[in-house]
Amino acid sequence: MCRSIKTLRPPALPEEATEDEIRAAALQYVRKVSGFRAPAAHNREVFDRAVAAVAAATAELLDGLEVRGREERRAG
Repeated sequence: MCRSIKTLRPPALPEEATEDEIRAAALQYVRKVSGFRAPAAHNREVFDRAVAAVAAATAELLDGLEVRGREERRAG
């Protein structure tokens, strides 16, 4: 769907994904789904809420994933 969103889980990303990387991926997703690169002022609040919700869901997903062959898990 959106080729510019990079994989954020190990081993694709050797270290843990940062909050900035998670937010950037969420922003790309919301931009793609909404069709807006930058929403109009009357859509800004709902756009920003969507980015925050997608970022939170992404962080929860990454925290819960168990990657085989990796000794430690993300701290939760």
